[in-house]
Amino acid sequence: MTMMTPQPLDQQEDEEMLVPHSDLVEGPQPLVEGPQPMEVAPADNDNTRSVGNQANEEPQASRFTWTIENFSRLNMKKLYSDVFTVGGYKWRVLIFPKGNNVDFLSMYLDVADSATLPYGWSRYAQFSLAVVNQMHNKLTVKKDTQHQFNQRESDWGFTSFMPLSDLYDPNKGYLMNDTCLVEADVAVRKVIDYWAYDSKKETGYVGLKNQGATCYMNSLLQTLYHIPYFRKAVYHMPTTENDIPTGSIPLALQSLFYKLQYNDTSVATKELTKSFGWDTYDSFMQHDVQELNRVLCEKLEDKMKGTVVEGTIQKLFEGHHMNYIECINVDFKSTRKESFYDLQLDVKGCKDVYASFDKYVEVECLEGDNKYHAEEHGLQDAKKGVLFIDFPPVLQLQLKRFEYDFMRDTMVKINDRYEFPLELDLDRDNGKYLSPDADRSVRNLYTLHSVLVHSGGVHGGHYYAFIRPTLTDQWYKFDDERVTKEDVKRALEEQYGGEEELPQTNPGYNNTPFKFTKYSNAYMLVYIRVSDKDKIICDVDEKDIAEHLRIRLKKEQEEKEDKRRYKAQAHLYTIIKVARDEDLREQIGKDIYFDLVDHDKVRNFRIQKQMPFNLFKEEVAKELGIPVQFQRFWIWAKRQNHTYRPNRPLTPQEEAQTVGTLREVSNKAHNAELKLFLEVERGPDLQLVPPPEKIKEDILLFFKLYDPHKEELRYVGRLFVKSTGKPLEILMKLNELAGFASDQEIELFEEIKFEPSVMCERLDKRASFRFSQIEDGDIICFQKWPPPETDEQVRFADVPSYLEYVKNRQIVHFRALERPKEDEFCLELAKNHTYDDVVERVAQHLSLDDPSKIRLTPHNCYSQQPKPNPIKYRSVDHLIDMLVHYNQISDILYYEVLDIPLPELQCLKTLKVAFHHATKDEATILNIRLPKPSTVGDVLNEIKTKVELSQPNAELRLLEVFYHKIYKIFPTHEKIENINDQYWTLRAEEIPEEEKNLGQHDRLIHVYHFTKETAQNQVQVQNFGEPFFLVIHEGETLAEVKARIQKKLQVPDEEFSKWKFAFLSLGRPEYLEDSDIVSTRFQRRDVYGAWEQYLGLEHSDTTPKRSYNASQNRHTFEKPVKIYN
Repeated sequence: MTMMTPQPLDQQEDEEMLVPHSDLVEGPQPLVEGPQPMEVAPADNDNTRSVGNQANEEPQASRFTWTIENFSRLNMKKLYSDVFTVGGYKWRVLIFPKGNNVDFLSMYLDVADSATLPYGWSRYAQFSLAVVNQMHNKLTVKKDTQHQFNQRESDWGFTSFMPLSDLYDPNKGYLMNDTCLVEADVAVRKVIDYWAYDSKKETGYVGLKNQGATCYMNSLLQTLYHIPYFRKAVYHMPTTENDIPTGSIPLALQSLFYKLQYNDTSVATKELTKSFGWDTYDSFMQHDVQELNRVLCEKLEDKMKGTVVEGTIQKLFEGHHMNYIECINVDFKSTRKESFYDLQLDVKGCKDVYASFDKYVEVECLEGDNKYHAEEHGLQDAKKGVLFIDFPPVLQLQLKRFEYDFMRDTMVKINDRYEFPLELDLDRDNGKYLSPDADRSVRNLYTLHSVLVHSGGVHGGHYYAFIRPTLTDQWYKFDDERVTKEDVKRALEEQYGGEEELPQTNPGYNNTPFKFTKYSNAYMLVYIRVSDKDKIICDVDEKDIAEHLRIRLKKEQEEKEDKRRYKAQAHLYTIIKVARDEDLREQIGKDIYFDLVDHDKVRNFRIQKQMPFNLFKEEVAKELGIPVQFQRFWIWAKRQNHTYRPNRPLTPQEEAQTVGTLREVSNKAHNAELKLFLEVERGPDLQLVPPPEKIKEDILLFFKLYDPHKEELRYVGRLFVKSTGKPLEILMKLNELAGFASDQEIELFEEIKFEPSVMCERLDKRASFRFSQIEDGDIICFQKWPPPETDEQVRFADVPSYLEYVKNRQIVHFRALERPKEDEFCLELAKNHTYDDVVERVAQHLSLDDPSKIRLTPHNCYSQQPKPNPIKYRSVDHLIDMLVHYNQISDILYYEVLDIPLPELQCLKTLKVAFHHATKDEATILNIRLPKPSTVGDVLNEIKTKVELSQPNAELRLLEVFYHKIYKIFPTHEKIENINDQYWTLRAEEIPEEEKNLGQHDRLIHVYHFTKETAQNQVQVQNFGEPFFLVIHEGETLAEVKARIQKKLQVPDEEFSKWKFAFLSLGRPEYLEDSDIVSTRFQRRDVYGAWEQYLGLEHSDTTPKRSYNASQNRHTFEKPVKIYN
C-alpha cells in the first residue's frame, strides 16, 4: 500500500515527488487533509506490486530527445511532445512550462494513446526525465522513477521537477538561445496478467490480505510463520475455547498461522490487528517493520511467561555483545554485557554485510579532549568498542536504509548498493567479531532464510519478502495476497539496491547508458545458523495445534464454505422480511422514532423464488405459531416524501403466485428482498381471530403515544377506521390503548415526514379522515391535552417539538485542541444550533463569561485528527456544517480558549519572530500580533517594546531565513498579511552601525556556515547554523575579514584555526587564501538569488540537533507502532 504524506514544497526530496498530473485531486483523500497542489506519492507506486514477478525477458529501452524552441515565450498551460514508441507502446512527454500550480517546472511521462486503449489496459515502465544543462552537462537535472500506467493514472512524473527560477535564469544554462532540451529515457517491461493466478496451486503457499497499508506487517508475519520452531511455539501457547481471537493476541496469531498452513486462498489479518487493539485508522498507517518486529516479539515474550513455551523468543533471537573501554597507558578495563534481538547495520558507506560488521566492532580512540575518566586513574587515553559474546540461532539484521539528514532536516532513504551473502561466516578472520569470553566451539556459520524488501521512498512505499521456507535453492516471493516462485538472483542480487543499467535499443546522439536508481532494496535480513538448521526448520503438523483451536478453525472454514455457497445460490432465493406489531412495540421510542420499523431488525426468511407464496405462509405458521387462516400480509411502499409505510394487503391472486414473481411486483429495485407487514388480529379474550374483511372504505392507521414528562414516544397499536369517519369517534378507543380514563382529553397529530425536515401537523378531530387525506399506513401520534407548561421539567410540550428535537439532537464530544486524543466533555446539542448557540453552550460548560473567546476546529474523519484550519467566527450557519466531513458526519469538535475574542483575533495577523540580540547568543522567540493591514515597520516597532536593545536608538530589520540562508530583507512598508511564517523562520535583528554608512565601494555580502558531505559519489554542500550579513571593504584581504568574523562570532583561536573560507556560487566552493582580496569575488551587485553567492565558513557543526519532526504544520501526529492488548 502506498501511503501519502504531503510535505511543504520547499522541503521535497527530489526523487520522492511523483504524481499523476491530473489537475487537482477531488473528493475525500484518506489521511491527507486540506487542498494539495497535487497528490504527493512516493517514488514507488503501489501499483508496481503487480510487476513483482515480471516476465524474465530483458526490458526494451529507448531515449527520446525533445527540443523546445522559444521556450520563454510559450503561453499555454501545458505542452505535449511528439509521440515516440518504446516496447511497442506509444509515449509522449507532458510539461507545464509555468508549473502545475507550483513555482516549479512540472514534467510527466504520458501514455499517448490512453483514450483509445481497451478497458483494463496497463503497462509498466522505468523512466527518467531530464532538462539538459547546455553549459555544464554535469548540472543536468535528471529524475527517475517507475510506474504502472493504467486508465486511472495514464501519466506519472514530477510536479516539482526544478525551480522555475533556475530554468528561466539565462546564466544557469538550461535555456540557450531560448531553447530547452528535454530527454526521456524509457524502459518497458511486459506485465503478466495475475487475475487468474492461484498461489496455492502454483507454490503450495498462500498470501495475506492487505488491510490498507499493512504490507509491512504481512512481510514480517510471513517471515515469522516460515520459522517453524517459532510457529510451533505459537501453537503451544495456552488458549481456551472461551477466548475470542480479536481479544487475544496468542489465539489470533494461532488462528492466522493455522490458516496460512491449511487454507487454499489468501488469509485476512483483521482478527490479529483487532487483537493488537488497532482500529481501521491504524491499518491505514504505514509503520516500520523493524519497530513492529520488536514490539510484537516483546508482547509475545510477555504472553509466553509462565507457559510451556516461556523463553522461546530469547532462545531463537537473543544474542549478547560486550561493550568495553580499555585504557592504553594504565591497567584499567570496563566492560558491560548487553543482549540484542536484532542488529542495526549501517548501509551508508558500507559495501556489504561484512563491512557493516567491521564498522560495528570498529575501535574508537578516546584521546585529546575526549579522554576517558578511569575512576582512580583520572583522564586516560583509551580504546572503546563492541565485541560479540554469542550470536542467536536466528539472526535478524536490520539494514539502516532510512536515516535522518540534519542538514535537510528530513528523513532520507539510502538506496546505495549493499550486498549480502547467501552464507554468512561470522567466525571469519580468526573470529575478529568475537569477544575473549565467546564460546569458540560454536560455529557461527549462517545461511540466508529471508529478505524483507522495501520498495519506494521515505514517505511510503511497499513491503514484500523473499523467503526460502525449507532452506533449499527454491525461493518464494510473498507479496501480500500473491506468492510466486523466484530464483536466487531475484532474491539476492536484485535486492542489493544501487543503480540498474539498461542497454539502449536505438541509441540517439547521446550514447550514455540508461541508469535507474533501484528503489526496491533489502531492508531486513534473517539468517539461520547452519548447526541449528534441523532444530529450527522442524515439522509442524496438526498434533501441535490445540484441539479446541482445530475444532474452532474447522468450524470457521465450514461457515465460510456455507457463506460462499449461500452467496453462489443467492440468485435462486428471495429474502422475505416480516414485520409484526411486536417489532413496532420493541423498536419505536428506542431504536427508531420516525416511521414504523427498521427492517434490518425484523424476522427474515430465505425462501426459494419458485416457492408459491401460500407455501411460504405455512412456513410462517410453523416458525411463528400463527395458523395460515389468521395471517394477512401487507406490502410496504416507499412514498414520494421518502417515508415507508404498509400500503395494501396482498390479494388472493398475488398469494397464489411464486415468491419471486411477488418480489418483482412489490420491489422495482433489483435487490432480492420482499418486505411485508404481518397483520394478526386478536379477540377480546386475546385469542387469534381471522382478519376482518377490508373494503375500500377501511383505512389501517398506526398510533404512537407521547408523554412530555418522560420525554417518551411509544407504539400503542393500530386500528381500522372508515374514511368517512372522524377522529372524534375513536378517542375513547385511543384512551383505552393508552391506558387513560375514557374521558381524557387528547390531541392528535399526523406524522407526515421527517426528511429533510420534520413535518408533523395537528389533525382536525372534527374533519373526516378522507378530508384530512388520511390513507392506509398513516401514523397518528397523540398525547394528553392541554399540554403542560414548558419549563425545566418539561422541555418539549407537544409531539411536533419533541420530534423536531429527536431529529436534530446531536451528542458532540469536545476535546481540547492541545490534547486531541482525549474527550474532555460531551454536550447534547441540536444539528440546527447556530454558531452562537454552540460556542455559548461550550462557554457555559467551561464557566467562561465571553463565548467569543471560544475557537472551534473541526474533525477529519479519515485521519482522526483536527483539521488544519479552525472555524472562523460565525463562518458556518449550523452545528451540522461544523460536523460534516465529505459524506460523513463526525461527532467530535476541538476547542481552544483564546486570550482575546475571536473576531478581534481574526482581524490580527500573528507572526512568530526570532529576535537575535546584538551581543547575546540565545534568540528570543516572540509572537507578534497586529492588525492585518499593518506593515513590517509596525512589527519592528512592536518588537522594540518587547526586547532589550543594545542602545535606545537601535534600528531593526526583519529577514526571511530558510535552511540556514537569508532569502529576503523585508521592506518596512510591506504588508504583513502576505507574510508566511509556516515553513521558514522570520528573524529580527539590530542593523549594525557599519552597515548604515556603506562607502561607495563597500559590499554587503551573505556569510553562511557549511560542511561538505559525500553522497552517491557526489560532494554536496550542506549549510547549517545562523547566516549573517557582513560589510566588506574594497581591497580588504581574507585575513582582515577573518579577524572581523572571529570577533563577531567570538570563536576561540584554537577552533577558529581549523575553519576554512570559500567563495560559493551555485553550491560550488572556491577556497580562498588569506592574501586574497575578498571584494573581487563579489563584483556583481544585483545577482538574481543573491543568497546563492556567499562567503562560506567551512567547519564542523557542533550545534545541538533538534529532533526530527515530520512537518512544521499546526498539528503533527507521528504515531509509533503500539500493540495495546
